[in-house]
Amino acid sequence: MPRGQSLRITAAAAAELCRQAAVAGTPGLMHIDLLEASCEQWAIRLRPGHLAGTPVARADGITLYAPPDQVQILTGLRLDYKGDLSGGGFLVRTGEGVLSCACGAAFSRTGSLGR
Repeated sequence: MPRGQSLRITAAAAAELCRQAAVAGTPGLMHIDLLEASCEQWAIRLRPGHLAGTPVARADGITLYAPPDQVQILTGLRLDYKGDLSGGGFLVRTGEGVLSCACGAAFSRTGSLGR
């Protein structure tokens, strides 16, 4: 996992990922992959465990793995978590060249990384 070239995880997201991994019996290990979305090109899916793949982020006791063919699409994004009394969810915080859906969990890349 080259430094500065991967997905970044906020402290809030790391805490929730750690909680979910521990509840599932796989402390410190989570997996992210991308599914086709309806509002933008990609939606994130998070699951506990290693489930094969390449490590794309490490923070505060959690290592997040992704399929090797999706690593480049995830590069430069920031995974955040927002929770309140009615629930919570993971959000993709985007940068230059990335469009985000209003839901916050779906995004599209502009340029050569798109479909």
